[in-house]
Amino acid sequence: MSEDLPRPSATVPEGDPRAIVLSGPSAVGKTTVMRRLRAEHPELLIAPTVTTRPMRRGEVDGSPYYFVDDVTFNRKIEHGDFLEWAVVHGTFKYGTPRGPVDEARDAGRSILIEVDLQGARQIRSSMPEAFFVFLAPPSWDELVRRLVGRGTEDEAEIARRLQTARDELAAESEFDLTVVNTEVGVVCRELVGLMGSSPDPARRH
Repeated sequence: MSEDLPRPSATVPEGDPRAIVLSGPSAVGKTTVMRRLRAEHPELLIAPTVTTRPMRRGEVDGSPYYFVDDVTFNRKIEHGDFLEWAVVHGTFKYGTPRGPVDEARDAGRSILIEVDLQGARQIRSSMPEAFFVFLAPPSWDELVRRLVGRGTEDEAEIARRLQTARDELAAESEFDLTVVNTEVGVVCRELVGLMGSSPDPARRH
């Protein structure tokens, strides 16, 4: 039997251009949603990510990653160029540059920022006026299936990942709106509506 997840109520912005921050637990499908948005809605403004990891085959600098060395990244930190940044898996640095977000808002356009929970909390501190969207799984059972479905982790690693997932889900109340990822296309339509037009009240959670 699936464990239902709580859904907070929220006030949705009525066509007000702003930074919209999308976050949620690991394995909830953020990367898949962002890939679909970029493919189907190139007109949307999506904040890029600056990273120190090497460029992979088929990637293009600036879409969606800007690739820099550690010296450049650290200089950007010192200059306050990031809305948020972190070291991921103890190796490479990732950060959301402030410039594109400020430029979008100055032009009266909404911009979407996809980050992990730590990044969302950093942005909450530096830009509290942003609108925060929590991408949630349909149920706890479904998230467990996605987290451990590969069958490559031992019991200790599975236990660690599940505890992390519970901690991340507990942060849902920190967000302005929850969108349940039952189907990627539905999530994309929700985000497009938030960014570009007055949302249908029937879609409120």
